[in-house]
Amino acid sequence: MSEISNRQCGILWDLDGVLLDSEGKYSIFWARMEEEHPTGIDNFASYIKGFHLNRIMGYFESEEVRQQILDELLAFERDMVYEFFPGAIELVKQLRAAGIPMAIVTSSDRKKMQSLYSQHPEFPTLFDHIITGDMVTKAKPDPDCYLMGAKLLGIDIKDCIVVEDSRNGLIAGRESGARVIGIATTLSREAVNELSDMTLDSIGQLSVEQMLNTRRIVK
Repeated sequence: MSEISNRQCGILWDLDGVLLDSEGKYSIFWARMEEEHPTGIDNFASYIKGFHLNRIMGYFESEEVRQQILDELLAFERDMVYEFFPGAIELVKQLRAAGIPMAIVTSSDRKKMQSLYSQHPEFPTLFDHIITGDMVTKAKPDPDCYLMGAKLLGIDIKDCIVVEDSRNGLIAGRESGARVIGIATTLSREAVNELSDMTLDSIGQLSVEQMLNTRRIVK
């Protein structure tokens, strides 16, 4: 057993692309937005993965266009079918039953989260805290959101495990000082492996024992 499993630890979960199988849907949405309102950025939908919404909006110059996109995004998220990756909720419940403190740390805003809760009312009860993008001043790749998560859990960040899929999220996790488990749902396994202490192809491959015995790797 590693040192982290011999004392209290905390789990800091990203949401989209880790627990929630939604990144593909967002890619289609943002690719369409970029096509209708060109930003000049190649592979825009991939480039913005993990970005706070305010930062994404900054790539669209017109206030009128930004408002139009926000309105479309609100409708999109309201009507989206929120589906979890196989094994994701089961793993969260196992960790919950084991008494492991957990927080969601997502770039999504509260409106999107309310749409999620309306379809899955049990979801917010599975976590001690849920940190949304509108609760932080510095978004990923800045580590502030994960440092906030550790503080709310009352656990040293060095005793926390971050679970992420996007490049910006993985960087934020590493910069925070936490141990990082990378899920290769958004990036290639090679790209994720560069920034994580453990790399898996899906959350369904992860067990409670694996999680609590993740060792920090210096890269």
